[in-house]
Amino acid sequence: MSDAHQQSCVDPTASAALARFLTQAVRSLDFADVPDAWNAGRPIGRMPGLDLAVIAFSAMGLTAAANVLFSPEYPQGRVAHLDAQTMAVDDIVFLPDVQDCEGRSPAWLPGAQRSLWLSVDAGSVPGHGEDKPRFIAPYPASLIKLMVGVGVARLVDLGLARWDDMCGPVAGGTARARTVADCLDDMLAISCNDATDCLVALLHARGLIQSGETTERNALHDWFAQYGLRQLRLANTRPNGGWRNADGAGVGHLHMTAWDTARLLWLLMPDAPRAPWLDPGTPPLLQARSTAQLRLALAQQGLHEVLSSGLLAGLDGWVPGIAARIPARWRHPEGGYAVAARRYPPPRLPPPADADFGHKTGCTDTYCSDAGWVLGDDGRCYLVAMISTLGRRHAPPDVPLAATTWRIPMLGARIDAWVRDWTAALR
Repeated sequence: MSDAHQQSCVDPTASAALARFLTQAVRSLDFADVPDAWNAGRPIGRMPGLDLAVIAFSAMGLTAAANVLFSPEYPQGRVAHLDAQTMAVDDIVFLPDVQDCEGRSPAWLPGAQRSLWLSVDAGSVPGHGEDKPRFIAPYPASLIKLMVGVGVARLVDLGLARWDDMCGPVAGGTARARTVADCLDDMLAISCNDATDCLVALLHARGLIQSGETTERNALHDWFAQYGLRQLRLANTRPNGGWRNADGAGVGHLHMTAWDTARLLWLLMPDAPRAPWLDPGTPPLLQARSTAQLRLALAQQGLHEVLSSGLLAGLDGWVPGIAARIPARWRHPEGGYAVAARRYPPPRLPPPADADFGHKTGCTDTYCSDAGWVLGDDGRCYLVAMISTLGRRHAPPDVPLAATTWRIPMLGARIDAWVRDWTAALR
């Protein structure tokens, strides 16, 4: 981006147009009609949970920003209101997702009764005491590894760790000891759970998170709050590196909203304009080397299978998403790609690819997420974050390598096209 971006300001007209577009784009994809393998392949029958944020930048210094929310309570969508000064969502209480005693996510089971969670006392939710509309924020799945990575970078900046320190293995894990930098790459580029275990354990061992029997002191939460990112929570993780449901963490404890995820990425994006919600004297989120280390790992993402879908271009029924390049390191010498011990067939036709997408995905049976920045050869530049309940149970049943419904990359392609057109119109 050019120097003009350093004076970027949010354009209310462009932001309203973006919000209208996102709302209509999601409506038109009819996600309530997506089949659910947990319901004998029948359609979901109601709007799933979907939290979508886009922040687009222009070379003229204008920014278009919008956050739209969909759920069974908001089937037509709700545009979140952004406070003019803090740029935080100020008209919604985001309820952390929940798990039941069997480790399931009951709010999203077929036929689930959701009134119990929607009636939760808002005063029990961090940062909220007002009586406002409620939204069950879908669990971000492995997108939480972005928070872990930023926390590790914070350790390095504080002098509590070094990138070449050896990390792991944790008790009961299968990972061999590797450097912190290598674990970060594995965690972000191929979503390695063993590497995540090691780095979560490091956050505890070096004191960024301190857990007692009944209390937790989480300096990561305090630090996020200093940058206005109060909806980022990495709570109840364990000193041994545990962060999953079985560890007493996972759903209901690890919490992100699309909007605060996009704003976190704003603070990490290459050549980004100054964040307008922060005072001019606010120091950068991270030092330059730590920021570069995170950018490198995100840029090496192999799992282009959600908003971008080039990894899946050789599969039946493939639908193109964001036109992102796949890093060369994932090409298999016999054709196609090999990522995280999985082989993906070569594409029948070369997928469109004219942008770099530094991002992190997350997929479970119930949840699917993707968030990062797109830097296009044509000058388009934007952040996108999507957190949803459209996990693998909603993928085409005859396409075992698919991570979600093809309607998600279709949404990614439409967002990419809107920003492309908006950017061209401003030239």
